Amino acid sequence: MSSADLVTDPFDARRVHGAGGSLDAFNAAGVLAAADVHVAQRLARLAGGADDAVLLAIAFAVRAPRLGHVYVDLGTIAATAAVESDVPVDLEQLPWPAPGPWATAVAASPLVAVGEEPAADAAADPRPLRLVDGRLYLDRYWREELQIAADLAAFGVGAAPGVDAEALADGVARLFPGEARTGRQALAAASAVLRRFTVIAGGPGTGKTTTVARVIALLVEQSAGSGGSPPLIALAAPTGKAAARLEEAVHAQAAGLPVAPDVRDALLGSGAVTLHRLLGWRPDSASRFRHHRGNRLPHDVVIVDETSMVSLSLMGRLVEAVRPDARLILVGDPGQLTSVEAGAVLGDVVGPAAGGPVMSAAAQAALAAATGQPAGTAIATTAAAPGSAASGVGDGIVVLDRTHRYAGAIATLAEAIAAADADAAIACLQAGTADVEWIAVDVATADPATLEPVRAAAVAAGEAVLQAARAGDALAALEALGSFRVLCAHRRGPHGAAWWMSSIERWLAAAVPGFDPRGAWYVGRPLLMTENDYSLKLFNGDTGVVVAAGPDRIVAAFERRGEPLAFSPTRLRAVDTVYAMTVHKAQGSQFGTAAVLLPDADSQILTRELLYTAVTRAAERLVVVGTEATIRHAVGRPAARASALRGRLWPEG
Repeated sequence: MSSADLVTDPFDARRVHGAGGSLDAFNAAGVLAAADVHVAQRLARLAGGADDAVLLAIAFAVRAPRLGHVYVDLGTIAATAAVESDVPVDLEQLPWPAPGPWATAVAASPLVAVGEEPAADAAADPRPLRLVDGRLYLDRYWREELQIAADLAAFGVGAAPGVDAEALADGVARLFPGEARTGRQALAAASAVLRRFTVIAGGPGTGKTTTVARVIALLVEQSAGSGGSPPLIALAAPTGKAAARLEEAVHAQAAGLPVAPDVRDALLGSGAVTLHRLLGWRPDSASRFRHHRGNRLPHDVVIVDETSMVSLSLMGRLVEAVRPDARLILVGDPGQLTSVEAGAVLGDVVGPAAGGPVMSAAAQAALAAATGQPAGTAIATTAAAPGSAASGVGDGIVVLDRTHRYAGAIATLAEAIAAADADAAIACLQAGTADVEWIAVDVATADPATLEPVRAAAVAAGEAVLQAARAGDALAALEALGSFRVLCAHRRGPHGAAWWMSSIERWLAAAVPGFDPRGAWYVGRPLLMTENDYSLKLFNGDTGVVVAAGPDRIVAAFERRGEPLAFSPTRLRAVDTVYAMTVHKAQGSQFGTAAVLLPDADSQILTRELLYTAVTRAAERLVVVGTEATIRHAVGRPAARASALRGRLWPEG
């Protein structure tokens, strides 16, 4: 269908009436949102007007961060644009300008600065857009990308000063005994002590947070050995839920580590916060914090978990706030879903190292001395070019490659997806193992009988939750809740979490005597926090259960460190029912069995990262519902985030 054939609702808030020219056609087609058009028109008025092609380019530059991109590439956007509409649209029929003349017209606009050379002060060149080699940025995002690359390159230069190499080697041998000392966890921990900038990357269950606990222990031991005070260490994550899980993991590790009492006390005394709280959230600004380049964080070490969820802007605020002489340690899985905002920072930083770490000979030798491993045998495949930005950044990147959380077919499938090997992924699904089951149908049109494995697992888990909740056993109810979860790519529609939430409630009502989901606080209702509540120390994404607590009394129970926490339901401000949830919401969680209900192959959000994240939520058993075409499409479609940060950090990559 062409844009001229579209029949639009005159009261549709997504439409901008009277936009005129190309803006009207692209807005009607669902390619440009009303906000994109309005901002472009406003900027054009401030500049005294702009021709149709320039207006269109500005609107696409405004649109880019909204969809996770840092810039719009004027040369490729016609072939890569996503449509935010339920109506099929033939993009080739839209009035795309020719790329060459389009870029020339944009470069001539007084709204656009051209080239990479920034003014010494942003106020000296207030133009709101920047054109670099056909890439059109909003100026703010261009400056952030440029500055992050410079800051990380500066952190990556040289080793951290004052490291006692002998004490480090002794600590690594003690904290990573036997075979553990020959693995990459030992290398990552040693790297975090030896360097000012380290990335500990790896998939779920590869030991990232257990490595973090040992990094803290080694750093505290280094200070004690020199007679100094313990380093001030900040633990942070992009969400409250991730911060709470990081803190719990570090405390859990502390009990079993062979360390001195003062080191164990330091581990048990560490607390994690959100990045916004660490940087100092300001009520007068959504993008600025109390800590910045002119008012640095006081910490000697800043450790950030779940870095894949950190946006370009938030990473910019973080790296500018860390003291130049402090250590910055980023932890995360570059294969998982990225931030909902602009950028794919962790993937860009890890860059070529994801397929085989790139490390200089000097860095290899330092790690070999600290861990007792022969230089280059376990960590580096290629030495970076001396003096390049990649040489410094790459020296601190360690990708963990041993999965401890799950094995068997789940691990095989996750590896095939991460490697973009669709044939291997399909072969794994077709193998019919006990831990991976594939139902090769479109869940929206499938015969209900084909979905019996999903129905049976959902009913069994729901009934176990209900029985434990009725008996007042909060811990058993929470354990049953974590034993199974339906995961969807979308929130709404026949492939969405809301749709399948209702389906599961109907299944339970038909199968479980006395089950009645009517009412806000029925016993056995599974709960999902949808906002942070710092007064209760509950965070967006936390799950709980409504449990009977006596005659005519109920509580909402949540789990913390293996123990239930009970609250009156009236104290919970923002909760939802959670028989099913989106893959995005499930990021950072783990379930005994996960049933992944995939959308059709045309879904705009179906990517390799979404499928990988969904599959790796299962610890013991995985059920995948989706056609072969859908799975092949997902494996072959990486999340395309337009960003030049990788090229700035890895010029040879």
